[in-house]
Amino acid sequence: MGDLSRNNATSIMHLPDDCLTVIFHGLDSPTDRESFGLTCRRWLGIHDSSRRSLQFSCSFTLLTPSSLSKKVLDIHTLHLHKLLRRFQHLESLCLSGCRELNDAGLTRLLNYGSDLQKLNLDFCLKVTDYGLSLVASGCPLLTSISLYRCPGITDLGLETLANACFLMEYANLSYCIQISDNGLKALTQACRRLKGVNISHCEGITGVGFKGCSNTLAYIEAESCMLKPDGVTGIVSGGGLEYLNVSCLSWSPLGDPLAGIGSSSSIKILNFRMCRTVSDASIAAIAKGCPLLEEWNLALCHEVSISGWQAVGLYCKNLKTLHVNRCRNLCNGSLEALRDGCKSLSTLYLSGCIRLSPVAVELFKSQRAEVCVKEEEVLSLNPPFLEFR
Repeated sequence: MGDLSRNNATSIMHLPDDCLTVIFHGLDSPTDRESFGLTCRRWLGIHDSSRRSLQFSCSFTLLTPSSLSKKVLDIHTLHLHKLLRRFQHLESLCLSGCRELNDAGLTRLLNYGSDLQKLNLDFCLKVTDYGLSLVASGCPLLTSISLYRCPGITDLGLETLANACFLMEYANLSYCIQISDNGLKALTQACRRLKGVNISHCEGITGVGFKGCSNTLAYIEAESCMLKPDGVTGIVSGGGLEYLNVSCLSWSPLGDPLAGIGSSSSIKILNFRMCRTVSDASIAAIAKGCPLLEEWNLALCHEVSISGWQAVGLYCKNLKTLHVNRCRNLCNGSLEALRDGCKSLSTLYLSGCIRLSPVAVELFKSQRAEVCVKEEEVLSLNPPFLEFR
């Protein structure tokens, strides 16, 4: 730089790489960052080394019939190896929808996955346990993985991943049809920082794999699962659960398993939508045992009768939002119990309750004017973690 000063020939091109890196990170616009990388080969190297996330054009965040019908590229042969060699410091990699990606396509993670924290393999139909072992070996810092609809993943692959990536906080296992409670147990026992797990539509999971989970586990999605009473006890065993979705609970020959949720004093949000066999006894146990409950979706819970609604009104003192759409046994007396109780209630989703009279509804509205009564039905509640949105 001294020679440059004497010749009055200073130029941004003569700045050291660390200064250029600071300039690059000061660029807010993606277009400006791309332009920076196109300036010259040296600046392209700074651009590439600074990149922290990568998502392919075939990736999708919402699975729809149209997205699934799209022709996808063979990511393994055309792109992945070359790009992982180019972008060597990725922290987030999204491969969702790369249906032609196989295990061999993940081998580059052994060399370039050491910084990776988030990996999305949704709908990677050809990835198996071996591919997951490559992820486990190459990505020790992994904190979030999504394996939605990965049919080749079994308990063995999940156990391998859990034992290597013990910093894991979020795991989406929904529609992983070969995973059972054994694989889930391996995950919950090895990964003591778990915050959220999605096991929706995993027919082989009853919930017992959660037994002894860490108290950091605050969020569980378990839609359309075959939960058992001891499985529900396992789900709440960590003591830190705040959000639980058991909507569309599959029928169990052992009867209604949900009473065990009543021992979870930290729960704030419950989704029971279409739990058609949940009993008054379970409703009462939960209403009494979950003092922090703020939102409860009981839409289409047809077996809940007046004693169950009375328990909700009497004990749910912090309940702010309640969904009762299309509950066949919600009668005038039930609504009266909710009207006289639930003192913190601010929103009531109410429609399609055939045993309710218009007079009872208007009386509720007049005596609880502070409660916003909405006729629409909300199908799902917003999860508290972005990884699952």
